[in-house]
Amino acid sequence: MNKRRIFIAINLPDGIKKKLADWQRKWIDLDRKFINWAKKDNLHITLIFIGYATDDETYEICKMAKAVAKKHQPFSINFKRIITGPPGKMPRMFWVEGEKSQELANLQNDLENGSNIRAFSPHITLARFKSQIARELPKIDDAFIASIPVETIEVMQSNLKRTGPEYTVLESINLEGNEN
Repeated sequence: MNKRRIFIAINLPDGIKKKLADWQRKWIDLDRKFINWAKKDNLHITLIFIGYATDDETYEICKMAKAVAKKHQPFSINFKRIITGPPGKMPRMFWVEGEKSQELANLQNDLENGSNIRAFSPHITLARFKSQIARELPKIDDAFIASIPVETIEVMQSNLKRTGPEYTVLESINLEGNEN
């Protein structure tokens, strides 16, 4: 039985991806054997990670995501800074920290309840790094002011490859309704 690695995400506008890729280039000389930089085309906001799903399960996940999207109107997520994170723990990534919003919390909660999986905090992962280098890296706290419109959610497939993950949009679903 064939299974796919599935998650639900918010894709970013090309202009935001470009700005984030420009920021990454400033730090590209850091030790590459310990740091895995996210590819520009892979930058996104994960809403929920589902894991491996069969074709039938993927169909049901898409169906559930469509039902949830019908209840939610488009909204925006605000970002303020790029940090070494996660906050309060041994750093293991560079990420763009998002502000909490009720619209995002409601969307994540509806997706979580529809699939019985946990939701993630809003952030955009720019790089992951190994613990061997974490203490040697500079502490990052750079301003990054952006408002990202959320008009669609995407059911995504992640193919893990030696050169890094490759993401494929399986279904792009418009937010179109009113929250309950």
